Amino acid sequence: MPNIVLFSGSSHQDLSQRVADRLGLELGKVVTKKFSNQETSVEIGESVRGEDVYIIQSGCGEINDNLMELLIMINACKIASSSRVTAVIPCFPYARQDKKDKVGESRAPISAKLVANMLSVAGADHIITMDLHASQIQGFFDIPVDNLYAEPAVLQWIRENITEWRNCIIVSPDAGGAKRVTSIADRLNVEFALIHKERKKANEVDRMVLVGDVKDRVAILVDDMADTCGTICHAADKLLSAGATKVYAILTHGIFSGPAISRINNAAFEAVVVTNTIPQEDKMKHCSKIQVIDISMILAEAIRRTHNGESVSYLFSHVPL
Repeated sequence: MPNIVLFSGSSHQDLSQRVADRLGLELGKVVTKKFSNQETSVEIGESVRGEDVYIIQSGCGEINDNLMELLIMINACKIASSSRVTAVIPCFPYARQDKKDKVGESRAPISAKLVANMLSVAGADHIITMDLHASQIQGFFDIPVDNLYAEPAVLQWIRENITEWRNCIIVSPDAGGAKRVTSIADRLNVEFALIHKERKKANEVDRMVLVGDVKDRVAILVDDMADTCGTICHAADKLLSAGATKVYAILTHGIFSGPAISRINNAAFEAVVVTNTIPQEDKMKHCSKIQVIDISMILAEAIRRTHNGESVSYLFSHVPL
């Protein structure tokens, strides 16, 4: 592919390398380091003049450092006369701060919009991301945003790894994910259920109500992200006490912070399946239940199609071979 340069930020080198290998490209030379006062310094090690630049940086790990690094990399490429800069952000940072929630939160910031503004001001011409926590975040940008879906890869994983998938039930751990589970349930031609949860504080769940019949079925919890895992572990208990035979969890972004890993280890999951939008090697050492679906080929195909001016919508329903 002519006129294309692929750079990796420091948040997820492994994913960037997989994408580059898939496209048959070398990752561009870039040196990111920190000055002693912790300021981020970026040196782009090759010419990007007139090139179509893609920078892969996920919103994980040291989120603020990685976001700042991405902004600086975008800006560095922009002022070095690249023709177009696309930020490939598999897990979008601050995506949960997308609205003012409660009456009492009238002073809550809408930080996802601030991040969108920062990316635009830095010089991004296009954003590629995956399973945005709230799809309206696409409307926070005045530049094109391609929100890819892990769903085709999730469907493939279910069919290949859960033998009794025809007798499963897809469950959303909260009302917000209803659309996601109905879509997957339709594609598998199975039923779905919903858990209504009430939260008093962030990262803490008060009580849960199960809507739907899971008795004698394999329950598959599906959500876009799991952070401290309180919700999905509560949900797993709820499903088992309601008669589910086995419980799986499938999540696009496995953030797994704080007590998450010990909670998963103590919960009765057959497996907790996540994609590699966030690196999982360290987490897998401490938790044998975590399994990973590789989504690098979806990102690579999105980059290839964008670069060649082709439609990306094929990827909403197919996993590239």
